[in-house]
Amino acid sequence: MISAVTEGIRVSVKTEYQSDYSSPLQAHYVFTYRITIENASDYTVHLLRRRWTIYDSNGTIREVEGEGVVGQQPVLEPGEVHEYVSGCNLRSSMGKMVGSYLIERIIDGKRLHITIPEFTMVVPFRLN
Repeated sequence: MISAVTEGIRVSVKTEYQSDYSSPLQAHYVFTYRITIENASDYTVHLLRRRWTIYDSNGTIREVEGEGVVGQQPVLEPGEVHEYVSGCNLRSSMGKMVGSYLIERIIDGKRLHITIPEFTMVVPFRLN
């Protein structure tokens, strides 16, 4: 698991290759990633948006931006944790993602960009 802390918000990521949904002969590789967002700050925060950059080892780069995460815009009190699972399709057996969340502190409306640590997605047979 990979983690990063920004402004007291810890974001951790764990990836998993989904062989049942992948088709290497058609250059279709499916990965899931579990994100854990922990509010270790002293403030209640509201997650508003996410932004991803997805790098496929075939040279393709994609940008994804939108509201919330998997249809939610969670509010986290100090000490609370929000967890979700999402996925990514690649055209090659290796890639990586990096991104950020836009959150707002409820007390003063200050908006902060929270780092999502860079993580890799690698088909297990590539690791041998």
